[in-house]
Amino acid sequence: MPAPYSVDAAIAWVDAAARSLDREYLPLRAAPGRVLTESIHASGPIPLSDRATRDGFAVQASASFGASAYNPVRLPLITVGAGEALPAGTDAVVPLELAEFDGQACIEAVEAVAAGDNVEQQGAIATIGAMLVPAGTRLAARHIGLLTIAGLTRVPVVRRPRVRILVTKPAKAGAWEDSNGPMICSAVRRDGGMIGECVAVERDEMAIRAALVEADADIVLVIGGTGLGSDDHSTAALGGAGELAIHPVALRPGETTSLGHTVGRGPAILLPGAPAACLWSYELFAGRAIRRLGGRGPELPYRSCEMITARKIVSALGMTEICPVRCSAGGTVEPVPSFAETGLMAAVGADGFVIVPEGSEGHPQGARATVYLYEGAESTAEFQ
Repeated sequence: MPAPYSVDAAIAWVDAAARSLDREYLPLRAAPGRVLTESIHASGPIPLSDRATRDGFAVQASASFGASAYNPVRLPLITVGAGEALPAGTDAVVPLELAEFDGQACIEAVEAVAAGDNVEQQGAIATIGAMLVPAGTRLAARHIGLLTIAGLTRVPVVRRPRVRILVTKPAKAGAWEDSNGPMICSAVRRDGGMIGECVAVERDEMAIRAALVEADADIVLVIGGTGLGSDDHSTAALGGAGELAIHPVALRPGETTSLGHTVGRGPAILLPGAPAACLWSYELFAGRAIRRLGGRGPELPYRSCEMITARKIVSALGMTEICPVRCSAGGTVEPVPSFAETGLMAAVGADGFVIVPEGSEGHPQGARATVYLYEGAESTAEFQ
């Protein structure tokens, strides 16, 4: 096997190969989680007119002067609901609990109000031309609410990346159950990708090459067949169908990751077949590519924090290593059995992970380390 490429070199290749896709217009209800391609400005004042902030009675404030429980002031009955525009000639709202209906189309206010009380003024949210949401924003519920208030019904967003997944079958006959496909499909959805197809292909160079050539997608992921075994044909297939640009990568787990282009010049990423290696090859490279294609930030979708190592975290020089860790009280972190020892259980049983770069042998006890935490990662990512 040739000398591996550094993880930094592989990431640089991904960033050059995966550029934000073109735009499409979507109804607001379908836009959460998508990335705006243009800044949205207010076409008029928001709100368009003065409006009530609570249920009550619209009044001319000056007419309520002197009202009290001992001296109720009689006013015209003009009901108004929260969010409704104030009728002409009124400038305040008397809350329901501070007035009583007298049975004769009037109310008796027991407390005076000042002009503007319980009222949201015209333009209080935004004036004409004000920036509402800048380009590049990933739309969340709060943005959808504001844009709805502004009167928009459709917005321009980056198109969702179409992802084709090819899962190579083991060459040996017998029962086979694919665990990598469901795992990677879940991660693709988390990262905003749209799975066009997830299919099994024979672990044969010509079969994989044919599947790569016919791929109609923004990015193709091939799972398995990236190693040095006699039935590992994915890298040769990519070289024959397009371009094999990077292979292997100095990543543990994930050494046999490969990167390249299909015949149509879309990025193709070959993920190792071992589940732990498949996961981390996806997270560092394929997931980054999908996020970039969809206009999202390329960074890992995990919250990170600085913690102190309770025990030494060991890594081999020359390899970027993903080290599973467990967090303890007091802001300390310690290593747990590695992916080489326990496979995916190292991720499921850990609180997070530390990425040790290839030029380091790890972190000594008492050192500060950046820890990426699993908790909350799925909930903060919007599935579509």
